[in-house]
Amino acid sequence: MALLEVRDLKTYFKTDDGIVKAVDGVTFSVDKGKTLGIVGESGCGKSVTCLTIMGLNSKRNAVSSGEALFKGNDLLKMGPRQLREVRGNEISMIFQDPMTSLNPVHTIGRQLVEACLLHNDDISKSQAKARAVELLKSVGIPRADRRIDDYPHQFSGGMRQRAMIAMALINNPDLLIADEPTTALDVTTQAQILSLMNKLQQDFGSAIIIITHDLGVVAETADDVVVMYAARIQEEAVVDDAFTQPQHPYTWGLLGSLPRLDQNVERLVQIARRGQEQLVVREGVQPGERVALKDPIPPVK
Repeated sequence: MALLEVRDLKTYFKTDDGIVKAVDGVTFSVDKGKTLGIVGESGCGKSVTCLTIMGLNSKRNAVSSGEALFKGNDLLKMGPRQLREVRGNEISMIFQDPMTSLNPVHTIGRQLVEACLLHNDDISKSQAKARAVELLKSVGIPRADRRIDDYPHQFSGGMRQRAMIAMALINNPDLLIADEPTTALDVTTQAQILSLMNKLQQDFGSAIIIITHDLGVVAETADDVVVMYAARIQEEAVVDDAFTQPQHPYTWGLLGSLPRLDQNVERLVQIARRGQEQLVVREGVQPGERVALKDPIPPVK
């Protein structure tokens, strides 16, 4: 049985203009020790899918249905207390914007220690702080034993991102959801972070869901890939097949938008649209469709 199995997941948002179908019938699974990459353009439903799994959507205007089975238990049917026991312990998430995810009135160290103590009754505060310093060093924070007492505004954007990654990894979760984990990081730090995530996977058999626009990251880290567009999954494949034998025109377009060293082109491929893309979907109306590419993109060798 898969560690996480998502079945027919739907998330709709009620707005003044109508119902926004942010996620519309998504189904996928992640096995223990495997990495799933979710790719697609901004607004296609990648992040909302994972926020729904974590139970982090606003209850005021979000309506979710379907199943998200984690170790056989449906996360969508759990109450707030049950979800708090799972979040940050068995399932952790690296959020896309660390500035809005970190508490500005508490030090980085206090937030890391709190995450550790909240789910571990058998360790002391000093042990939790030592673990926090160890994780900050692992993600590349210089002088971590001193910087642990700094506030989020004293960190650069890249350092805040690394602190968020340390917080997500502090309890060695069974499932790590990484939403653009390498945003604002230079290529050297990016390689360190991906290596750290892979080490977690090797040491503890964790599963990883990585949401990214960077197809290079997917090719390097993922075992399987899901391509999303307009709130739905358009293609799901083993990562090698997705790059060498893409089946859907939108996947061709994503690959064609990448610069290639083996091709000399003046302009990268642009996916044509048929009509104006509709963000708000009412009954009987579907989002604008992509026009299939006339010439398939040569597969990546």
